[in-house]
Amino acid sequence: MRYIGITHYTASAYAEVEAVLRAEKLDFLQINYSFDEREAAKRLLPLATERGVAVIVNMPFGGGGLLRRLRDKPLPGWAAEIGCTSWAQVLIKFVLNQSAVTCTIPGTSRPEHMADNAAAGAGALPDPSFWRRKDVSLPT
Repeated sequence: MRYIGITHYTASAYAEVEAVLRAEKLDFLQINYSFDEREAAKRLLPLATERGVAVIVNMPFGGGGLLRRLRDKPLPGWAAEIGCTSWAQVLIKFVLNQSAVTCTIPGTSRPEHMADNAAAGAGALPDPSFWRRKDVSLPT
């Protein structure tokens, strides 16, 4: 079987991505979505769900910039509540908490990072309202 999909990596193209998603029968959509880049959640993720399109998130760490900014910041206490021991795990769980998201690609070339990223898949995902209920924000 073959699959047809579209991909983009910037929010500036979302209007065009949305038009294609509405007009074509697609199997998947690959887009950027992260804690600090949530634009896709407004229209694209709900539309993908409505159309039965799988969603692959290609930049759960904001292209790496988000992880670099958080590297020296301590994990907040609520991270343990959702079974996270690293910022990478927190960010991946945030992305996977979107019901439209099928999978994410947290690119790395380091085996220890791969193992840490994979650990985010262990245990249950928090309730979708967790991020709002706890007024979860990342340190600046």
